[in-house]
Amino acid sequence: MKAAVAVPAQESTRPDLFEHWWLRHGDWVEAPNIRRGGESGVQFLQAENGGLLYAKRQTGHLYRSLRHPFGYPTAMRERDALLACAGLGVTVPRVVYAGCRRQAGAWQALLVTESLDEYRCLEERYAAGEATVWGEPLHLRILQEVGATLGRLNRGRWQHGCLYLKHVFVRLRDGGVEVALLDLEKSRRRLSAKQAARHDLRQLKRRSSWNEEQWQAVVYGYRTAYGSALEGLQL
Repeated sequence: MKAAVAVPAQESTRPDLFEHWWLRHGDWVEAPNIRRGGESGVQFLQAENGGLLYAKRQTGHLYRSLRHPFGYPTAMRERDALLACAGLGVTVPRVVYAGCRRQAGAWQALLVTESLDEYRCLEERYAAGEATVWGEPLHLRILQEVGATLGRLNRGRWQHGCLYLKHVFVRLRDGGVEVALLDLEKSRRRLSAKQAARHDLRQLKRRSSWNEEQWQAVVYGYRTAYGSALEGLQL
C-alpha cells in the first residue's frame, strides 16, 4: 500500500511529487539520528532559483497523540507549526514542500523549507562575542524582539516546546532587528495561551544566562505582543 499526503505549500496534481522530492539528495546538515522508532536527518538541497533549501528526511520517526494513536511522522507536526506561525506573524522558514507516505508498512516523511538568509542563532552570536560589539542598548532591543516574537507565538496558543538559544535566530539589517524561530518539531497547540506561555518562558529563562535587566527586556517585549500581564506564571 502506498499513500501520500502533502500540503498546499506547493500545490500540484502530479502524483509523483513526493517521489520527486524523496529522490533528491544533498550533503547532510544533520546526519540521521535514530530515535522514536526510526531515523531523521536534514540535508542541503539547491533551489531552482539558486537559493538554499533544507530537507528533513524521515523514516519511521513518529509521535503519538489522540489524533494519531498509532504514530505519525514528527515532520508533519513541524509542518503544522510552521504554517500556523506564518499566520501568527512569527517568522519561521517558509515551507516549500511537506508530505508523507506509507511504504512497505513504514512511514516516510519529507519537510522542505527555505533557508533564513542573513539570520544567525543567538547561541552562535554570543559565542562569537557579538554582544560586546552591539553595545547594551542594541542588545536590549534584540531581547525585546525575542520576547515579542515568543509572545505572538504563545498568544495563538502555540508552544515551541524545545526552546534553546540555538533555536532563536536574529537578523540585523538597515538598523532593524528581526527574530525568527527554528526547530518546531516538538511544538503543539495548548488549550490556553497561558499554558503555552508558562512552558516556553520558563524554559527560555532556565536556558539563558541573561541578567535581570536583560530578562526584563525579554518580558517587556513579550507583554507588548502577548497583550496582558503575566501574573501567576511565577517566572
